[in-house]
Parts: sequence; structure tokens; C-alpha cells
Amino acid sequence: LNDTEIQMIVDTGGTVSLASPVEMMMGHGMPPIQKFLDRGLRPSLSVDVETNVPGDMFNQMRSVLGLQRALAAVEGKAPISTREVLEYATIEGARANGLDSKVGTLTPGKQADLIMLRTDRVNVTPLNDPATAVVVGMDTGNVDTVLIAGRVLKRKGQLLHVDLQAVRGVASDARDHVVEKSGFKVPSI
Repeated sequence: LNDTEIQMIVDTGGTVSLASPVEMMMGHGMPPIQKFLDRGLRPSLSVDVETNVPGDMFNQMRSVLGLQRALAAVEGKAPISTREVLEYATIEGARANGLDSKVGTLTPGKQADLIMLRTDRVNVTPLNDPATAVVVGMDTGNVDTVLIAGRVLKRKGQLLHVDLQAVRGVASDARDHVVEKSGFKVPSI
């Protein structure tokens, strides 16, 4: 996005979302995190092309934190905090999707969408600052329990209500069908 396009987003009250790992991996150039921040835009985080990069929010958060801090050092700007990055992954994601009145924060009256994380794992021991531990140290192995609208979908690290074997089979069959019909050769990146 050029400066004029970014200003149009600001002027119209729009939101922006970054999928920094895939943007960098696929050679799309430098994600414009610092340009957004300079104009007062607080981005949300998103995933794209999960065949090229991990699609979890931990990877997204670490990527945008490292990218912005590197750019900030070069450009003499203030580095963002891990708490800000955690907000990009939570409330800013809800806001970008028009759902901030329902989800995105732990607030009475909002939907019970929760992710409970293990803090007893070696990757965050000893635990000092919770926001920093989530953004810098944790990964999907720390996810213990997930509730969406109060319904438990993952408990003790195990998905519930999902037949993963069947999902893997359907995904593999679909890939094989598309490759066969299209003649597409899956490239190595």
C-alpha cells in the first residue's frame, strides 16, 4: 500500500490486517506495519497461504513483533510492546471483523471465547510477564483448553468433536484430485 492508500484507510475509518510471515516468505515486500502505526492504525493479525508458513497466532505475533522492532531500530521509532501485539491478535482482530462488542476481551456480557494456555511448560519457565510469555515464548503446544461461545472445543491439549483422521483424509483426497485434474506440479519453495 502506498501512502495515499493508507491515508484513505485512515480517513474512512477502515481497519488493516497483517499476515507478515507469508508476505515476507512469498517475497511481497516489507509488510507496512510501521507505516500503519505512524498513521495511528492498529492492525489486526491474520493468516494466509498456510501451505507456506504456520497458520497459528503465536507465529503471527512473533513475526510482527520482530519485524516492527527491526524497522523501529533502523528508522529511530519506538518499538511496540508485547502487550500491544497481544491486542493486535485479540481485540483488534475482533474490531476488524466488526465483532468487538461480542468478543476480543474478557468483559461481562461478551461471548465466552477463551484460550487457556499452559504456563508450566519449559518454553515459558520461569514465567515473568504473561503478555511477553504469550507473544515471545509460547507456541501451539501451550494451548490447553479452547472455548467458543462457552462450548469447550479443546481440552487438555486434545481437540474434541473432530475426527482428525477423517479431516486429514478429506484434505489429502481433495489435494490429490486437484493435482490430478489440473496437472499442477507442487513446487518446492
